[in-house]
Amino acid sequence: MKSSDNHITSSSDSTGNPSGFMIETGNLTKKFGDFTAVDHISFQVSKGEIFGFLGANGAGKTTAMRMLCGLLSPTSGKGRVAGFDIYKEQDNIKRNIGYMSQRFSLYEDLTVKENMRLFGGIYGMDNKDIKTKTADSLQELGLGSEQNLLVKYLPSGIKQKVAFAVSVFHSPKIVFLDEPTGGVDPIARRKFWEMIYRASEQGITIFVTTHYMDEAEYCNRVSMMVDGRIDALDSPVNLRTQFNARNMDEVFRSLARKAKRIFP
Repeated sequence: MKSSDNHITSSSDSTGNPSGFMIETGNLTKKFGDFTAVDHISFQVSKGEIFGFLGANGAGKTTAMRMLCGLLSPTSGKGRVAGFDIYKEQDNIKRNIGYMSQRFSLYEDLTVKENMRLFGGIYGMDNKDIKTKTADSLQELGLGSEQNLLVKYLPSGIKQKVAFAVSVFHSPKIVFLDEPTGGVDPIARRKFWEMIYRASEQGITIFVTTHYMDEAEYCNRVSMMVDGRIDALDSPVNLRTQFNARNMDEVFRSLARKAKRIFP
């Protein structure tokens, strides 16, 4: 496993993105009636960066991620993802990102190969590219003998690897990982993070939420949300120094104690 000083591509982009940042927000806000779920958050994420987006339940992480994925319109503020405006260019955003959730990432009544081909079609890839990418992914994952198994019969660790492979199947600029390692054992989590590092080295930006504070140590930078606001944002090393903490769990606990809204 590599440390959190993993290479980050410089913020220059040849695809027309004016700033070079893969994700950038300015005072991004989302209100539901009188309740402010996301409260004027501002940050940037570079190409190839592994960016941890952390916070206790109810901190606003999921709402913020839904806005960045083009699934929820902000109340105010600015935001661009892969160079596209989150207000006006949601369809372009969706074509340029991948997404993996702990809750739903694969169709369990389809085989491994069928899932790859299905999502390739959903992402708009042509049949030749889908066939080539499927063969490459199966070989890389070492799943040639399991390719025709229904996903529901796969062990959780292998299922997780397939879900990540599907999320980057179309070579997106950014992949959003929403608590992707929940419910798997430590060895499977470690192997999963090795896949994340390989994707980052290929220039894919990783935006990940997790409840495992040891995983925060693997990120280039970590954002900590409290009550809809970003209360801390820096590298794990700098955050540990700032909070005089031995690890990221202690940093998290220091910030979480400030939270006024707690959800189960």
